Parts: sequence; C-alpha cells; structure tokens
Amino acid sequence: MKILLALTIFCSVNAFAQPSRYKIIYNVLENREKDNYEIYSMNMDGSDKKNITNTPGVEWVYYAWKDKVYFVSDQDTCHRCYFLYEMDAEGNNKRKISSLQLEDSWMGSRNEGREMIVLGRAGKTRSQLFLIDLATGSFTPLNNDTLSTKRDPIFLPGGKEIVLAYRPDKTQRKTVPDELWKLSLDGTAKQQLTHFPMEDTSTKWFEYHAGPPQWNPKHRFISYLSRQKGQNQIYAVTANGKKQWQITSGTKGSGWHSWSSDGKWLVMDKSSPDERSYDIYLMNFKTKKTIQLTSDPKFEQAPVIVEWKKKSE
Repeated sequence: MKILLALTIFCSVNAFAQPSRYKIIYNVLENREKDNYEIYSMNMDGSDKKNITNTPGVEWVYYAWKDKVYFVSDQDTCHRCYFLYEMDAEGNNKRKISSLQLEDSWMGSRNEGREMIVLGRAGKTRSQLFLIDLATGSFTPLNNDTLSTKRDPIFLPGGKEIVLAYRPDKTQRKTVPDELWKLSLDGTAKQQLTHFPMEDTSTKWFEYHAGPPQWNPKHRFISYLSRQKGQNQIYAVTANGKKQWQITSGTKGSGWHSWSSDGKWLVMDKSSPDERSYDIYLMNFKTKKTIQLTSDPKFEQAPVIVEWKKKSE
C-alpha cells in the first residue's frame, strides 16, 4: 500500500510543471504530552521528508523568503516564549534574529526580505506591531494601539500597507468577529476588506472568521482561512476589498496555507471531517489538481514553500 501511494504521488506531481524549484517546510506535532513541535522539510513530490530542527519544545515555521526559512522557537527560554530564528531549507545556518519576544503569529517582509513585520511584546503590552531589521536584529514599534486586537500581519506589494486580522475594539472579541483589514503603517488609514456572513452562527467567537492572510504574487489577491458552515476553507479577497470568493471546498477542511513565490502553487494543510488528523496537500492553482503529500497520524500543519536548489545545480 505504501509503495502504491508513493508511486501515485510521484506520477501526479511529475505531471505538474517544474516542482523541483522549491521545497516545502511544515510543522509536525512530534510529541503531544511534551508539547514538542518540530519543523520538517520535503520535496514538492513528498519525498525526502526529514526533521530539520530536532529540539525539545516548540518550533513553528511561519514564513519563507527566497531560500531563507523564518520560524519562532522557545529554545533556550521559557516554554512558549517565542523568538525569531532563521535557517535554510535543509535546517542549516540557524541563527537567532532578534531579542524581541514575539507572539504566536504569521509574519511578512518587505525591501527584498530585509525588513519583517511581526507581532511582538512591548514590556507588558502584548500584540503590538514591530518592524525587525533582519541583518541587525534591531526592531522598531509601529504604533501604540492597545485598544484593538491584531494578528498575522503581512505587507502588500510596495511595503507601504499591511493586511492583518484585526478588530478595532478588543472588548468586543466575543461579539464582533475579527476581519481582514488593510492599514497604513502608522495605522491612520484603515479599510475593512472581508465581511463574514453574520447569518452563519456555526462559527464560535474564538474560531477563524478571517484567518492569516497570504498574498498571491501572480494573480494579485489575498487568500485567507475562514470557518464557515462548520468547516475551515480557504477564501480570497482582492486588495481593494471589492471581490470575495472561495478557493477550496470538499469534505476535508483546508486551513493554514501559503503560495510559492511565482504564485502557481498553493500548499496547505487539510483536516479530516472530525479534525483529528491533518496532512499537507499541494494544489496546482491553474489546473486545480490537488495531491496529498503526507499521511502520518501526527498533526502536520501550516506549510510554507521555500526556494531551493540541489547542491549539484
């Protein structure tokens, strides 16, 4: 059975165009009792799966820029106290980026990967936006907005605007869903992009109404996770908020995801209907052909795609 599955994956992926340009980096719940999450890598055909962190505690990949992988880790600190690290697709050249303690949040970069926008902590004030210089590790707060809830910021092209999951008044977190908003860096200009169908009462207040945004550079839209009708799926919205549509569907839920740098490949985790198992899937966005790349009973989630070359190339 395993040989048949491997042959099916190999033949299916090789029907895709140029998958070897990239590797997929993803998160695995290695040991639930010890709360041990590891980061794995694999080829675009699902081969050569390997643990590239191998540390106790929590490591979680959130972002990739060209051949660099960025992840949060609680190594050498308190449990689930996160700091930003960098490595390559093979787990080599690991380095701690900054002394800024981070929240558990997706992130994005601008200026050819030289600056990153993150959600961090300013003293006892949590969930604030910061810019990190990735070369020096220095960081700058973007605002002092303590009234709203914020998470998962990314830059739009040009680096002057961000999109994030946002709620203007954190006291309304149980009654007003967070949505995707477009903000200027100083927070003065705001535009709500998504509008959750409020007639859908199946989604609990703490579940994703509009989840981590991701930018598709080829087709120039924002994708995001939303739980509607009792199921997670991936949706999309234009940068001006004028059009919203659904990307994924089916009996399995689709959740955390990211795009290849050419915008042709969507990698995502999918869950069983009872949400007791998660695996990594790859979609050719043009043909919509989707294949399953992992089948381990461990939770395998939140993949990103990193550019990669074989050493012989």
